[in-house]
Amino acid sequence: MRWIYLVLWIALCFAVAGIGARWTTPEIAGWYRSLVRPAIAPPGWVFGPVWTTLYLLMAIAAWLVSQSAPSSARTWGLAFFLIQLALNLGWSWLFFHRHAIGGALAEIVLMWVAIGVTTLIFTRVSPASARLMAPYWAWVSFATILNAAF
Repeated sequence: MRWIYLVLWIALCFAVAGIGARWTTPEIAGWYRSLVRPAIAPPGWVFGPVWTTLYLLMAIAAWLVSQSAPSSARTWGLAFFLIQLALNLGWSWLFFHRHAIGGALAEIVLMWVAIGVTTLIFTRVSPASARLMAPYWAWVSFATILNAAF
């Protein structure tokens, strides 16, 4: 029965990915390509595999925490996980759908903080879950710099 919760966390994370992709994909060929790309911008094909991997790792991390004994740390960790996930979705809307690069930069800084808080709380509940969040936090660190470079 506990595996069903893993499926639900994966579904939630990939639902966010899917909604974000609906805002992102139509903008790639036109608006995004018209931007002056910073030298540090990776090739476009990198983003799909990276984000797919990160969403899966995030889902597993949340699942591990959700399977731990009830505690305030578990509750707060999952609450911050959902906050950072909402901020993740909001960034796609701001940057790609609204073309609000400055607003997206402010938002991604908030997201970075929320990911950090989530990861630190996850450490107290399940060290393995925090290790699974680390690549995501690192990628968003890079994405923040990339967003600022635009």
